[in-house]
Amino acid sequence: MIKGIGGTNLWVNLTKGTIEKRPVEEEIVKDYLLGAGYLSRILYDMIPPDTDPLSPDNVLGIATGLLTASMFPQASRHVIAALSPLTGVWGESHAAGFWGAELKFAGYDVIIFTGASKSPVYLNIKDDQVDLLDADEIWGTDVFETDDYLRKKHGRLARTLAIGQAGENLVRFAAIMNDRDRASARSGLGAVMGSKRVKAISVRGTGKIEVADPSNYLKVMDVFHRRMLDNPFTPERARYGTTSLVELMQHIGRLPSYNMKQGVFDGYKKIGGDAINEHYLVKPRADFCCLQRCGRYTMVPKGPYKYTGGSPEFETQTSLGSRCGIDNLEAVLFGHHLANQWGMDTISLGGTISWAMEAWENGVITREETGGLDLGWGNHESMIKLIKMIAFREGIGDVLAEGSWRAAQKFGMGSEEYVMTVKKQEIAGQEPRAQKSMGLAAVTAARGADHLYAFPVLDEVGFDDDIKERFGEEYLPEMADRLSPKYKGLMVAECENFMVMVESVGLCKYGTQIPPEFYYEDIAKALKLHNDIDMTVEQLRQIGERVVNLNRMFNVRLGVRRKDDQLPRRLTDFPAPVGPSKGQIVELNEMLNDYYVERGWDIDTGMPKVETLERLGLLKEVRDLPT
Repeated sequence: MIKGIGGTNLWVNLTKGTIEKRPVEEEIVKDYLLGAGYLSRILYDMIPPDTDPLSPDNVLGIATGLLTASMFPQASRHVIAALSPLTGVWGESHAAGFWGAELKFAGYDVIIFTGASKSPVYLNIKDDQVDLLDADEIWGTDVFETDDYLRKKHGRLARTLAIGQAGENLVRFAAIMNDRDRASARSGLGAVMGSKRVKAISVRGTGKIEVADPSNYLKVMDVFHRRMLDNPFTPERARYGTTSLVELMQHIGRLPSYNMKQGVFDGYKKIGGDAINEHYLVKPRADFCCLQRCGRYTMVPKGPYKYTGGSPEFETQTSLGSRCGIDNLEAVLFGHHLANQWGMDTISLGGTISWAMEAWENGVITREETGGLDLGWGNHESMIKLIKMIAFREGIGDVLAEGSWRAAQKFGMGSEEYVMTVKKQEIAGQEPRAQKSMGLAAVTAARGADHLYAFPVLDEVGFDDDIKERFGEEYLPEMADRLSPKYKGLMVAECENFMVMVESVGLCKYGTQIPPEFYYEDIAKALKLHNDIDMTVEQLRQIGERVVNLNRMFNVRLGVRRKDDQLPRRLTDFPAPVGPSKGQIVELNEMLNDYYVERGWDIDTGMPKVETLERLGLLKEVRDLPT
């Protein structure tokens, strides 16, 4: 029996209104771990290729990792997955906070929602007691109001996961929020939850987690904690979180600006980490067992953008800031607050608004379509108004709530060229002409444009020693050179394997991939101590590779091929006009060829080869390959 977990999964049939408790399937854990890997296996088997993402036939899964709620540094994560309503392919999102740990303490590891409820409901979990309750009273409330209501009703120590009005209104990039301001943001899974008429999951757990090796557990975890605290990145991260990345990305020309026309922004200091710390920071905040304290509490004390709450991280600073040509930091902070309140992914939100701004610049969108709004670059008042219009599908917000790709299909007139998406999902805050590996990672990620599926930061500012340790000295200096396409296929493939495995054990990418403080050997040791799971480094590597291939096969069944692994022409055909990466393009085809070879995928189609699937034990998936 696996130690260190709740041991029970909840299967909720919303159509029938029934809840079934099932044991964690240890055979799946053996091949896929928990978290992202477990959901990948379950949902592949349950979601047919012809499923409408917003129909009752879609399946919404939530899973913690094997180490979630352990004392391993940053063991705070949970994963949510379904067929994405934004992309129409594999949808996956992750968040930290305390909700995942609370679910573990209640005795549960995974929740699977099938079907759809006729009326709004929420799931209430209090240890052994699990109920599907009427949510009419909170349907239509925002995330904060929902959290207040549920904690008043079920106790102030309850932890809440919820959607806001954006999820209820089926905004295709709606987020699922937990602990008020932690977002499972990408892939539009909040819209899936809304389509199923599930408002929230309230959890209170008072149970214990049985550690496999208590005699050595604290000793090893103490060593891990000291390593994290002694790392030179930790004080900087505690001071800034990710907000200081604005300054770093400006320095290397990777700060997306004006809908990714360029990678530098004149107003970067006004929206950067120092500006936040000097004027608006209340205090850092930590998630469960977090030593780096990336989260922030901030406050705008007065004026039209007055608020107090969770602070944006780097992605929002660029998506609602430089990407829209906005250097009004109070507007960026308030826009992030509204996105949390109504439940939206700020990356797709800002990417869609910046597309609209470029469409306005080129006369595709006019005042008639906007209801009088001026969508000129830098217009922060209009940006704030659009956020509400999108969440509530008002006016032009109804079109923009579909995401930039679908909006461009509606408006046409060449506006398709301004769409900065991969597989219909907006590219994150990484201008890939300034870091080629990020361009490759965006197109190979299973959930569409995504920097976190691989999170290839080893060439960001040249982690030469770590590259040498992981890959060998023969790959230097090219692999560490962010502007060189050489060896990036190998690096992205390896990083994907590792990051998928990290998401399957419930750890944060900060502290594993960056800085590369904990690696396979450390995770293998923790799994033995915490879960009594014996796995070699090679087995963990193969699990990561297996999950990546399973995710790819999920998409292959939906028609995804090499033709879909593409960046916008702006990034591959037109050199960066200004900044440190001036003159650079993304040499995507060269890197993609190398990636496919490294993966064992067909170079022409991008489909896994039969021998690759067989080597990984994916025999059922061999039969799913098109003939």
